[in-house]
Amino acid sequence: MGVEDFRQQDHDRDISAVRNFYAGVLLLAKEALIRAAPNADPQHVIGAKLKPVPDGQGGIEMAQVGHSTIDFQQIGERAKDFGITLDGRALKALNTIRNDIEHHYTSESATAIRAAISKGFPVAASLFRQLEEDPVALLGEAWTTMLATKELYDQELGEARATLEKIGWHSPSITAELIKCGSCQSELVEQVEPDNESQDCAELRCKTCGQDVEMGDAIERAIEKVHGTEGYIRFKETFEDGPIYNCPACGRATLVEGEDGCAICSEPLDYTTECVRCGEGIGIQDYLDGLDEGLCSYCAHMQEKMMRED
Repeated sequence: MGVEDFRQQDHDRDISAVRNFYAGVLLLAKEALIRAAPNADPQHVIGAKLKPVPDGQGGIEMAQVGHSTIDFQQIGERAKDFGITLDGRALKALNTIRNDIEHHYTSESATAIRAAISKGFPVAASLFRQLEEDPVALLGEAWTTMLATKELYDQELGEARATLEKIGWHSPSITAELIKCGSCQSELVEQVEPDNESQDCAELRCKTCGQDVEMGDAIERAIEKVHGTEGYIRFKETFEDGPIYNCPACGRATLVEGEDGCAICSEPLDYTTECVRCGEGIGIQDYLDGLDEGLCSYCAHMQEKMMRED
C-alpha cells in the first residue's frame, strides 16, 4: 500500500506512503528475524520485553511481557545480533519523517519526503533477498515502481556527482559525495556548468529543490562532516582546538590541520611551525592568535615578560 500511495504523486498520499511503507519494512525485518531462528518461539524473537520464569524443572525459560514487539531502535540492534543486513540510515530518515507526521508536523518538503521513501526501497529489496523471496512475484506493479524510482535516483545522483568530480578542490578533505544542499539536505547537487574544473568558478544547483547551493556553505558543511567529530572529542578530552580553524582571510571554519590552506579561499598556511628558541611545535591556533615570529606561546610569553622586566 505504501508504494501505491507513493505512485500517486500527491502530497497527502506521500504522507500516507511514509506510514505504510515504513510499517511494511518493519514487518519484513521482523519476518527476517523470525526466519533466522526457525526453532525459536517467534514471540521471543520479536518481543519487546522478555523476562525469565521458572520452567518447572529447576531451570528457567523466557516469557514475553505484554504484547509489544520490538521498535525501530531494537530492530536495528537485533538485526545485527541475528546477522541480518539492515540499512539503518535509510530507515532512520523514514522514521524521523514518520514521527514528525504522527505529531502533525514535518519541516521536510514533498520532494524530500519522496526522496526518503525512494532511499528506503533498497532496504526492502535487501530484506526480500535475505528472506529468499521473489519481490517481482509478491509485489507486482509495486516492485516495478520501486525499481524505476531507485534507478532514476541513482541515475540522477550519478550524473550530478560526475559534474562535481571534475572540480579541482582546494582541500583534499572535499569529495563530490560530501556536497549537499543546505535548503533540503539533498545530495543531488550538480554544477551549472558541468565541464568547469575550477572550484572558484563553480556554481552549484540542487536537482531536488531547484535552489542554488552556495559553494562556501557547502564546503563548510563538508569540512564539519569530515572533521567535526574529531574536533568535538579533542575539545572534550583535552580542551584543545582543532582540527578545524577559522580562516583569517575569509572567516570561514574551513582551515584544516595538516592541509596547506583554506578549503574555500585557498589562503595558504605559511608560518614557522617550530619554535626557534625551544624547538617545540607552534600550533595553528598560536599562529592565528598572532604568534608568527617563530616562537611558541610559552616562549613568546617568557620573552614578553623579560622585556617588561627590562
